[in-house]
Amino acid sequence: MAEFTISLVVCLCVMGGSLVGIYLRRVLPPDHIKDDTRQIVNVAIELIATLAALVLGLMVASAKSSFDARADEVRESGARLVLLDRCLRQFGAETGETRQLLRQLVEGRIKRVWSTPDAAALEGGAGTQTEQIEAIRSRLFALTPSTDAQKWLHARALTMASELEQSRWLLIEQSRSTIPKPFLVVLVSWLVIIFASLGLFAPPNATVYTIIFICALSVATAIFLILEMDRPYEGVLQISTEPLVSALAEMGR
Repeated sequence: MAEFTISLVVCLCVMGGSLVGIYLRRVLPPDHIKDDTRQIVNVAIELIATLAALVLGLMVASAKSSFDARADEVRESGARLVLLDRCLRQFGAETGETRQLLRQLVEGRIKRVWSTPDAAALEGGAGTQTEQIEAIRSRLFALTPSTDAQKWLHARALTMASELEQSRWLLIEQSRSTIPKPFLVVLVSWLVIIFASLGLFAPPNATVYTIIFICALSVATAIFLILEMDRPYEGVLQISTEPLVSALAEMGR
């Protein structure tokens, strides 16, 4: 799991920074770690800590916003699928094959997106569901409504089919990471500096070292959650398939 690996590297980096600080405490001359030096270093570290907190907050907000947007898109897709199926059902028995193809499309999307690593990217490649979507649209164009009700249902079905195709491409585009890698690199470098200063001025006892380790683990966990929210179709924090599964059940009635 890439997210776990990155988080582990972050934890090791910040712990390495604290070890560097502990080492410097032992080799630096005493006047380099006296109280007036510590005060100046603390002011500088507070500035870096503030910047790190701002960047971390931006990353959390970006990942959460992206996660919520993708979850909303899945829910809206489920609602559109049910409405499209109802329109086809009310149109008449001649739409039976089109409805069956629509159900197959939904089943395939659930399997591809939620069961395969990087499936959202594969969704846009060759040999995907593009042919099925085009086949559904062709069948809708081939329908010949004869009553006013069928004309309305036909126009409605075409509109929703277009919206579903747009949702599919949005899913593909939104599968890309929203976390800029430079942000992550800069944030980790700032955290290493902060933990190095902790190790430099920390009293050499087990309690302090335990607290530093817990802080490093907490930072790595925060990075892990951010990366998990940034890839919502796999890993621990996944967007629920319930909207599409419920839509599929409703379409099968």
